[in-house]
This record gives sequence, structure tokens and C-alpha cells, in this order.
Amino acid sequence: MILLNYSLVIIEQRFKNMGKRLIGKKTAAIELRQEGASYSQIKKTTGISKSTLSGWLKDYPLSPQRIKELRDFSSQRIEKFRNTMRIKKETRQALIFQQEEKYLLPFTKKELYLAGLFLYWGEGNKTTPYSTVLSNSNPDMIKFFVLWLTKILKVPKNMLRAKIHIYQDMDELGELNFWSKLTKIPKSNFTRPYVKQTTQAGLTYRGFHHGTCNIIVHNRDITEKVTLGLKAISNNIGKLTAKSDKIAKNSAGD
Repeated sequence: MILLNYSLVIIEQRFKNMGKRLIGKKTAAIELRQEGASYSQIKKTTGISKSTLSGWLKDYPLSPQRIKELRDFSSQRIEKFRNTMRIKKETRQALIFQQEEKYLLPFTKKELYLAGLFLYWGEGNKTTPYSTVLSNSNPDMIKFFVLWLTKILKVPKNMLRAKIHIYQDMDELGELNFWSKLTKIPKSNFTRPYVKQTTQAGLTYRGFHHGTCNIIVHNRDITEKVTLGLKAISNNIGKLTAKSDKIAKNSAGD
């Protein structure tokens, strides 16, 4: 019984101490509020939750001027944080870009040939007989494909044909000029543009940039070279996988 009474006394004293600490924190919270602190700032200082502070400080509103100052300060902090993160991202990506550029460049002729084959494997038309055709809306991809055809496969420039697909609210002549200048294919080698009609009222396709450009080469030898080059790759995927596994295993052993 004596031990029980002693325990109760200890517990009661602890609650009294907790109450005193809480009263002390409430006093501190009110003082901070009167000095113009926000709930977030008071919570950070006292460790009291915002819901509790809301009850304590309901009779201590901030002035409209102070609310504006806090909002402006918050906006400045957010903007500063965004700028810091942007700089970190740009620095990180610049380093990665330098590493990749150093590792990848310069390209060998074989590497460029393989790059073009893989591009065609993913994006090229494989159904039109004796024609090598690639369609894309990405100007850099189209530019590379033209370079690949003319510099790697040695296709004469006058053999290249092109066609653009655009929407009716796009500038037909302007887009034709854009793709002709980009590819250095004369406009006389472009067939009539395909203009897709906009069926939904008020819908605009100006956000589709310059439409889609098709680069076409009608030549059996070129088509067979590309097709059989891709077949040689696909037929040896198993060997490539086994070789890469062996390299990985040897690297792990090192």
C-alpha cells in the first residue's frame, strides 16, 4: 500500500510538471504571436501542434499587414528554394552531359550505321516494298535520318523524297519551307502535303509544332541493305545477350 501511494504521488507530480511546462509553452506561444510569428514559426519553436495553437491563439489574430508580410516572405522562400533546386539540377545535368559526350564522341562510321539501323528498327516503315521510309515529328530525328541516308548509305540527295502531314489550322507553305530548309531537300522533291481536317470545333493543333515529315527512298538495294542489316542484328540477339552476360560476369569477378 505504501508503495502504491508513493507511485501515485510520483505520477501526480509528473502531471503537475507537465502542466507547468504546457502553461509555459502557452505563454511563450502567446508572446511569439504578439510579436507577429506565424503558426508554423511558433510550432517550430515550441513543438506544439497547429491544432492546439489554434485554440490558444484564437484571440490573438495577426494584422492584415503582418499577414501580407508573412505571405511575401513565404513566396520569397519558395522562389529561393526553386532557384536553388534549379541550379543543382543544371549543375548535375551539365556534369552528366560532359561525361556522356566524352564517352560517346567521336562516332565511328560503324556506330553511326548501327544508330541508323536501330532508329529504323523502331520508327521505320517495314511494309512498303522496295522503299525505305521514316516518319517522325522530331526535327533532330529527321535530320539524322537524312544524314544517315546520304553520308552512311551514300544515297544521292536527288533520290530523297519527302512528304509532310499537317493539320488544317497550320501554315502549309511555312511548314513546307521549314522541313525543306532542315533536310536540305528541295521543295520540288516534296509531294503534295497531307492536310488532316480538324473535326472538333475549336480544337487547335498549333501545339503540334511542325507536323510530321516522311523521308522516302524508292530503291530496292537500299531497302534490302537496311532490312537484311536488321535481320542480321535480330538473328544474333542471343549471341549478343550471352556475350554481354559474360562481360558482366567477368567484371563482377574483378
